[in-house]
Amino acid sequence: MITEVDVSVPAESFALGQLLREHPDATVELERRVPLGEGTVIPQFWVTGVEETAIEASFGESPLVEWFERLAGSAGSTLYEVQWASDINGLVQSLVDVGADLLQAEGTDEDWDFRIQFKDHADLAAFRRVLRAEGIPLTLHKISNPTVVDEEQLLTAEQSDALVTAYKEGYFEVPRGIDQAELAALLGISDSSLSQRLRRGTARIVQDLYEGGRLRT
Repeated sequence: MITEVDVSVPAESFALGQLLREHPDATVELERRVPLGEGTVIPQFWVTGVEETAIEASFGESPLVEWFERLAGSAGSTLYEVQWASDINGLVQSLVDVGADLLQAEGTDEDWDFRIQFKDHADLAAFRRVLRAEGIPLTLHKISNPTVVDEEQLLTAEQSDALVTAYKEGYFEVPRGIDQAELAALLGISDSSLSQRLRRGTARIVQDLYEGGRLRT
């Protein structure tokens, strides 16, 4: 089932964010939906708040950039196309490895906000594990399934994320495939927050089943 998330990460976690550290007044926005794959990693983006000559000098000097081209300019913003070096790793490579689609991206020299689409929740979990292994902090703001219209949402996005991830990672198995501390670290939250989400989410599901007559005592 398709899973869509809004997340933020520190700028230094990927190539474009590293370049912006030289230009703290600059902001960058992805031009359009870009499928992630070899040669297509954030190839086109708008740069605002910095002189063209300054940002282009950074592109030219950076070992992260193989080549770049200025495509258009409008109202103080410039559209660039960049071919990144093939050995870039970190957040972007993690997205490539799991075959995610980058829907939106916007950032500064400090942090970046992304909207990312995964083909299922397992790929989101794999993405989290890679970032955790590389020491890249990830903040999850929203998680949803854009293919499902739910007029009366049973669980909050956080509760659903915690329960589904717990199930996928074997938390409810005997013996457990992952303990609570490991699961909390994977989700990027504290043990107490995880415990609350699991309890409240489980209680809400049981309540819905019981009140709907699908669970009897």
